[in-house]
Amino acid sequence: MSSPVYDAERFGIRLEASPRHVDGLLVTGPVTRNMADPLRKTWEAVPRPRVVVAVGDCARDCGVFVGAYGVEGAVADVVPVDLEIPGCPPDPATIISALRGLAGT
Repeated sequence: MSSPVYDAERFGIRLEASPRHVDGLLVTGPVTRNMADPLRKTWEAVPRPRVVVAVGDCARDCGVFVGAYGVEGAVADVVPVDLEIPGCPPDPATIISALRGLAGT
């Protein structure tokens, strides 16, 4: 999404290092048991109003990892999800379009 071909930054979509400086979380893949608590803590660190976007089939419903021993579940099983983007993997243009729709731009 951040490559020159898609250039998501022209729409104000940027990756940030600190959850305290973001408007939302973009989560890809299923949530493993080891990452469930860090995801909850990161979600709590994001200032309100905040959004969570589950990107891809694995984030939405665990995809091929459903039932795996190390998987806690889908993102929505751990934190509230505002937007789900289907695909395995979703196209970058689809992700950008969905995020722009969420932002109302």
